[in-house]
Amino acid sequence: MSTETITTEVTKQQFDELIAKLMRGEPRDPEEMRKSRERMDFMREETRKRVGTVEVAVDFIRELRDK
Repeated sequence: MSTETITTEVTKQQFDELIAKLMRGEPRDPEEMRKSRERMDFMREETRKRVGTVEVAVDFIRELRDK
């Protein structure tokens, strides 16, 4: 998996294309879905390596419970 940076404009364009397809009722491409899962898994693992496990939900729940 490459660590290349994807520009915001390219990402926005891909997102807009996906939304347009979904709104037209077109089926999602299984290969594209697989690639997306791989990218998300890679990014999640890289974030975990860089900052460790982030447990923000616990703090939010405690804050809400104490109100």
